[in-house]
Parts: sequence; structure tokens; C-alpha cells
Amino acid sequence: MSSTLGREDLARLVAADIAPGSYVNLGIGQPTKVSDYLSAEQGITLHTENGMLGMGPAAAGEEIDTDLINAGKIPVTELAGASYFHHADSFAMMRGGHLDVCVLGAFQVSGAGDLANWSTGAPDAIPAVGGAMDLATGAKDVFVMMSLFAKNGSPKIVPELSYPATGLGCVSRVYTDHGVFLIERGRQGTTVSLREAYGLTAEEIQSRLDVDLTIL
Repeated sequence: MSSTLGREDLARLVAADIAPGSYVNLGIGQPTKVSDYLSAEQGITLHTENGMLGMGPAAAGEEIDTDLINAGKIPVTELAGASYFHHADSFAMMRGGHLDVCVLGAFQVSGAGDLANWSTGAPDAIPAVGGAMDLATGAKDVFVMMSLFAKNGSPKIVPELSYPATGLGCVSRVYTDHGVFLIERGRQGTTVSLREAYGLTAEEIQSRLDVDLTIL
């Protein structure tokens, strides 16, 4: 056990876990930080929902071009060989299974790998699904970055979603401030495993979750 992970730590960890040569989409919010920790040696190509292949890290200072942004409207850089295309073509790539990994934020993930990340269902909540449903169902692997517990202390890895679903059985890994979880599907069903623990012992995490948890 070590101290809890901050957002930069999580982004660095996710970046290191993406297989070399992958085509990857980074969701709005926390996942966008992952681009800052990808190395050229990994040969990873970043895809954006708004129509770009070959996105680089976030732009700063004189690098900022207000016409060059990601789907979250954050100024970004372009790498050599970057290309641009229509929004519809971008969604065709997402829906057609051409992305190896997408990294998304979440409100909840179920023990079956179901994802809820576009609405809490609250009466005053503003639905903001964007391309999340297309990414969740189209990408070969879905990585989630989120806090393990909500502000009231309730776990965000749950037996069943209580928020509106984004995708069913789609999440393969969950990166949180307290641990990294693997969700694997086999003939005997879906298993949730704790790969690493941070800030709490594996046993403490297990006691606070209502899902069956395997400690690796």
C-alpha cells in the first residue's frame, strides 16, 4: 500500500498501460491528461471526437492555436502526420471498432463492467452523453478514470448501476485514487480484480465494496 493517487499519477499510470501502436480516444475531463504522459516510443495515435488523428499533448503559451482543440475545447498540439476529417467520419471510426482503447470518466462502474458516465439522473442534471455511448460500444478496450468513492463515501464500483447506463459490459479497467481494478469476462462470468491498492489496504478496499473482489 502507498499513498493515494492524484490525477497526474493516474494519467501517468494509464499512459504506461496502453499498448504500443494503439489508436486511442481520450474522453473529456480527467482522461485528457493522459496525452501529456505518452512517449513517442510508444507509437500511440490519438483520435479526437471532433475529427483529428495524431493529436499531441495539450498546448501551452505560444503553442496555443484557438482553432486546434480537442473534443473538450482544450487547445492541443498536433504531431507530424496529423490529419483532419469530418465529424461524421470521426464517429464512423468510433462505431466501426477502429479504436483500440478509449479512456473515459465515470459516475459508476458495475461489477459486470457496465458504465454510467453521462447523467446522475438527478432532476436538474444536464445530460451530456456526447460520443461516450459510441466510444463505449465501439472501442476494443474501455479504461475508466474516476475516484473510488463519492463525496458521501459511497463506492462508485457497484453491483448494479443506479445511474443511466452509457454502455453494458464494456469496461475492462478502472483506475482510481485507491486502486487499479481489472474487469475480465470468461465462461464462468465476469470477475473484478484489484491489481494495486493505494492509500488503503486491499482488505480495507474489499470491505468497502459490495462486489466480489479478487485480490491479485
